[in-house]
Amino acid sequence: MKGQEKHKDTLVVHEGYEDTMHHGSLAVPLYQTSTFSFDTAVQGENRFAGMEEGNIYSRLGNPTVRVLEDRMTALENGESTLAFGSGMAAVSSVLVHLTKAGDHILCSRGIYGCTFGLLGIMQRKYGISHDLIKMESEEDIEPFVKPETVCIYVETPINPTMELVNLHAVVKVAKRHGIRVVVDNTFTSPYLQNPIDIGADFVVHSATKYINGHGDVIAGLLVGNDKEEMESIRLTIQKDFGGIMSPFDAWLLLRGLKTLSVRMERHTANAEKLIRYLKGQKLVGEVYYPFDPDNPQYDIAKRQMRAGGGLISFTVKGGKKGAQLFMDHLALIKIAVSLGDAETLIQHPATMTHSSVPEEERLHMGISDSLLRLSVGLEHEDDLIQDMESAFMKLEQQLDKIGE
Repeated sequence: MKGQEKHKDTLVVHEGYEDTMHHGSLAVPLYQTSTFSFDTAVQGENRFAGMEEGNIYSRLGNPTVRVLEDRMTALENGESTLAFGSGMAAVSSVLVHLTKAGDHILCSRGIYGCTFGLLGIMQRKYGISHDLIKMESEEDIEPFVKPETVCIYVETPINPTMELVNLHAVVKVAKRHGIRVVVDNTFTSPYLQNPIDIGADFVVHSATKYINGHGDVIAGLLVGNDKEEMESIRLTIQKDFGGIMSPFDAWLLLRGLKTLSVRMERHTANAEKLIRYLKGQKLVGEVYYPFDPDNPQYDIAKRQMRAGGGLISFTVKGGKKGAQLFMDHLALIKIAVSLGDAETLIQHPATMTHSSVPEEERLHMGISDSLLRLSVGLEHEDDLIQDMESAFMKLEQQLDKIGE
């Protein structure tokens, strides 16, 4: 069967691995080696020259890592995947590949704090400018396209506001101008959204999050729609920059990936229950979730996502102090800045993930001092609601002391 003929539930378990090629091992073996021996000197020469396929050195490729790359290629309906040591290694590699000094990048108006930092470095050192804009329609995007624009880089849903980018509009504008499109798909996972199907050129993931799902790996993935171009990135930027994934991390990701479909179903189901709870709380202001029917971008969500996923953002009364007090009163829900784990996690973006973003820019992104981001885990929803209920009660008791 071809990859596209299988359901994603099957791909996450089987794709990219043939046990008969590995002594019948049901689990993907861990090839924990830095280098590989050659049968002859001529074989080594041929492999380095690209005349013969085979393993050389784990920075250039590793069998365990390759299974992960093949599996992700199938899940994202791409042509090839590269595995990196972190999500930011994947982001920086694709942006270095696409740009040169003096170029321009169009970005969604909200992006991860470290991506924002990377763009600042590129601007200061190489004059690669960027604009962060709303991307809900073609009319939002078109006026910002410049002759030197080479790339549109977006997150959708955006971290941490959950604002959506209209991928169909982005792709239409990009195709008109010959601009490449890169989508950070971390918040949805390939189980809920596939930007390459819509026309994106590259998809990046912080595999630390939903791909792994267990909070014990730092890793990144880059999926592309052109196999030759991806191989060029592998043999130039990835090889020479060295931001590779270790075989052990790939092995852990493969193990976590097998449960992606069932995990995403549970994350989503729990999130939908918590949405209903949060919308009924008097200390909660706004609640942001893509598949909330009250969300003004609900129609966009239905066009490009299969479900809303496990991320919720919401505001609480009391500003920064109120948000921090609410977090401090939680017991089951942990204060941590990652997402996609089995545990439910909460963080305060203004002082944590996006603390490096200047206040004016942060507020432009929609990240207020009262905003919290909740990564809904796999626990029973009643226990999560009870934990938040207790925290809200304690916050209410202290609210008069801190003011609005």
